[in-house]
Formats: sequence, C-alpha cells, structure tokens
Amino acid sequence: MRLSRLLFVCFMLGLAPLLSVHAQGQVSPYTVVVSVADTSDTARDAAFSDALAQVLARTSGGQDVASKPGYADVLKGASGIVQQFQYQRAATGMALQVTFDQAAVQRAVGQMGVSGGGSRPPVLLVIRDDDGSVLTKDALATLTQAVAAKGFSTVLADPAKTGDTPNLSSAEPDQVAGLARQYKTGLILLGQMHGNAADWVLLSGGPQQKWTTQGANAAAVLTDAANGLADRLGKQLNVIGSASVDGKLWVSQVNSAMDYANLVAVLRNDPNVRQVTTLSSQGDGMLFAVKASLPMDALANSLAATGRLLRGDSHSDSDASLRWVH
Repeated sequence: MRLSRLLFVCFMLGLAPLLSVHAQGQVSPYTVVVSVADTSDTARDAAFSDALAQVLARTSGGQDVASKPGYADVLKGASGIVQQFQYQRAATGMALQVTFDQAAVQRAVGQMGVSGGGSRPPVLLVIRDDDGSVLTKDALATLTQAVAAKGFSTVLADPAKTGDTPNLSSAEPDQVAGLARQYKTGLILLGQMHGNAADWVLLSGGPQQKWTTQGANAAAVLTDAANGLADRLGKQLNVIGSASVDGKLWVSQVNSAMDYANLVAVLRNDPNVRQVTTLSSQGDGMLFAVKASLPMDALANSLAATGRLLRGDSHSDSDASLRWVH
C-alpha cells in the first residue's frame, strides 16, 4: 500500500492525533553520580548540591542557569527534592548516586525564568583500547564524570554488541541509525586510545567532528576529551531561540502510516516546535511546514540528537532535511 493511501487511512481513523511517542533515554538526566568525602550529613548535603547543579545544567536547554536569580537558593535546598540516593565505591574513594524528583527540578528551572528546550539526550560512548576492545565503565570513569560536570549524561556501548559499529575511519548511515535505534540517542562519541593519546570522532547529526587529545596519562587524555566533547556539543545544541521561525522540514524514510503518525507526534511533542503542518509527500518522504523557536538547521540538529531522526540528504524544497529512524 502506497504511503499516500496509508496517510489517508491514518487520517480517517484519527490515528495521527492520538498516537504519542516519547524517547526513552537509557540514562535519566535526573540521576547523577558525584564524589563524596564521607557519609556525614555535611558531606552528603554538599554532594546533593553538586549533583543538583549538574542536573540543572542538563535540563535547562543549554542556558547559563548559574547566573539566574535564585540559583544559589535552589542549590541550598537540594536535599529537599532528592528522590533517592545510594553510596557506592569509586576509583577515587566514595561516590553518591543521587536521583532528583523530576517535577521539582522542572519547577525550580521555571522559577529561575529559564525556558529551554528540555533535557539533552545522553552521549553514547564507543571507545576502544589499543587492542581493539571496547573500554568498560571503570576504565571510562574519568571521562563520564568530566562529561557529567559539563551537563551531559552518557551511556556506554555494550561490548558484546559492538561488532558492526562505526569506527574512526568510516561511519555508514545504516550503522549510525542502528546505534540510534538501540541506544535511543543521536549523539555518539567514537574513540581510539593510543597510550597517552587518542583520536575522537563525534557523530551528532551534522558533519563528523574529529580531533586528537594527548596527555601525561590516560586520565588526562580522557579529561581533555570530555572538555572537547562538551565544547563541540555546546556550540551545536545550545542554540536558545525566542522569536518565531517559519521554515520547511523534509523527512525521508517514512514508510508507513504508523511511521507518519509517530513522526508527527515526535515533532509536536518537541518543546522547540510550536506548529507542524503536513504539506506534501513524495516517495518515502514528507514535507512539513514548521513554526519553531529555533532556526531550521538548529532545530534539525536538536531533533537528530534525540536519535529518533538523523540528518538526511538535502532536499530542494526544504530548509533542512532529516531521515526517520524509528
């Protein structure tokens, strides 16, 4: 059945407005792990404050919340919005895993006058050692902690499921789409360690970003990589808009009425999108008129970061192009 006919059936049955799909991140932006000196009340409260600062950075759409009125008071009250916490061992001694109440965090963000695009998706880490093996959680602790301090969460690739994954020399679209489907994110950091140096490739919707880090030891290399990752993602994703922008968005690989309904739900549920209107279909692609709070290219980058869509080949009638992943 052709897509146009499926769309007609979808509209007749009223499926499009009823279907709602939400991305399911592997790592909650409201849960962080921070270092703690000991189990005393004083140390725990200080850790709660540090943890909440990271959560606020993650969930504020990239805005500088530290400069907002009331920020210090929100951190002082961190213990009052902790949902659960647990001590755990860490390479540096002791750590505290803290989960905050989502509604309370969002209220705090709103009270500070921040109206951002919501939490960022996690960054998938696929980093290999000299022997080609995928590095584990303990080996990457320095990197994940440094990334968290910059306001990004991470998810690690399953070493048993990385046989057909992109490498630093090639990243085929189907491989990237496969990772996006599996880990529910379009932000992927590929790394190859070489002793006290490493090569990196960031896949984040747009052109691949490549760089190299060096350091006195592996920890220094990973810390430098975290800083480079956060800086690159910040420049790409921390685009805060307020004016209304009208544009056209082309999305390919929409192969069924269910794909179409789910795609429309994703677009309408995005906090940066104010209005979506379907204009036309051609082959497996759909052209949408979009009213958003971001320029179309920045909106496309934001949508691609979620892993539900990825950047696609350019289309003559649109301002930005994406491909539907799932």
